[in-house]
Amino acid sequence: MLEGSEVSRLLDILGNRNRRRIIELLRQKPCFVTEISERLVLSPKAVIEHLQLMEREQLLISCQDERRRKYYYLSHDINVIVNLQKQDGVTLPSVEENQLTRFSRNLEAFRRMVRARDELLENLEQLEREIESRFAEVMRMRGGFVTDDGDLGIILALSHADLAFAELEEVSSLSTDELKQRLDNLIRMGIVERINDRYKIRGTHGEQSIRRNV
Repeated sequence: MLEGSEVSRLLDILGNRNRRRIIELLRQKPCFVTEISERLVLSPKAVIEHLQLMEREQLLISCQDERRRKYYYLSHDINVIVNLQKQDGVTLPSVEENQLTRFSRNLEAFRRMVRARDELLENLEQLEREIESRFAEVMRMRGGFVTDDGDLGIILALSHADLAFAELEEVSSLSTDELKQRLDNLIRMGIVERINDRYKIRGTHGEQSIRRNV
């Protein structure tokens, strides 16, 4: 049985929707960072941050395979049970009128904030559904442009943020030489471009280059 402070810490961790999604995925099987990133359509950097936090809290354990890929799996299964009991015979204490007015104002502000939060969450869920739909379309059309999951992992990482080579190396399971070769190939195809020391997904101005290389 967990102590009160441990329960509070666990609820803080599970309060994040993406951490709950990662836990549900790891319930099925151990996964590495790129695999989690692709399955949940999250940036590798965000996945790493969530995994490191849960590993510090001893919810996850990691190990490396022969390809230096770091696999994560659940150290304990997590079951949260909440019991709601109706409280009968509760009598509110009497309060002065000015306290009641202040309480009512705070309650109204709280109501507006909750409704605004709910609206934001609803919009976020809609956006996530659209992201998943667009990702499925990318997967369907990738045959002529993306050769395998290695290229797809690079593209997915760059979809979240422009990254330097060292940052790409950190979030991918590719060797230095293989990563460089794949980046060079994606640049030649017009899918990726390098600006200064950072790589990024090429914009619509790359469409003409893509058509020429197909």
